[in-house]
Amino acid sequence: MNKNFFIEAFKYGIVGILNTFVTAVVIWLMMHALFHVRDENNVSAQIISISNIAGYIAGLINSFVWNRKWTFKSKTAWKKDFRKFILAFLICYIPQLFIVNLLNHYMLIPEIQLNVFHHSSIVPPAYICQLAGIVFYTVMNFLCNKYYTFRKQTGLCKHLVL
Repeated sequence: MNKNFFIEAFKYGIVGILNTFVTAVVIWLMMHALFHVRDENNVSAQIISISNIAGYIAGLINSFVWNRKWTFKSKTAWKKDFRKFILAFLICYIPQLFIVNLLNHYMLIPEIQLNVFHHSSIVPPAYICQLAGIVFYTVMNFLCNKYYTFRKQTGLCKHLVL
């Protein structure tokens, strides 16, 4: 691996932190404010999926803009990049959603109690499952975007259209 790989991975990580925040906040707002999930141990697949989809759409838009311009510095037409970006997203997102629902339904994940500045809060298992999905998705999506979506094309590869 060369220096450029690590620079792009670092930048992707920074964008990823922002995306994780955007995604997690939207998921939390959906689950907490819209669906009123508090401390239930087993949340329905519909609530998990709807919240997850909304969060990932918000993160997807943010990710495309920042990674295209800043991380990978793509010079390709944005529509071509976007088509490839959506395909990479689906390749990573679909198994992620399956994993989140699988963990939520079959794993016995304990709730976590957080104490921050004398404020106590319980993190239900459904939120922990969502975070596990975010980690899986982030690693897979970096690799797809690096080697497929925003790949620097040279020679004959420049003329191939996917």
